[in-house]
Amino acid sequence: MTAPAEPSDAPFDLADAVDSASTEERGSFTHGVCRVCGWTGPGRRSRERARDDVGAHRAGDCPV
Repeated sequence: MTAPAEPSDAPFDLADAVDSASTEERGSFTHGVCRVCGWTGPGRRSRERARDDVGAHRAGDCPV
């Protein structure tokens, strides 16, 4: 049995934050999501619009 992982004392890496904002499919809808701050965009039928939501979030709404 493996011991539980300890929280890392490593500095925050902005590259990891950028990679953590993406889209995910939920049924017929695509949502933009940010795993850094927990943001979830509205459900979109268009993947392109969901990606645009992610871009707008990265540009101004995400606290990172």
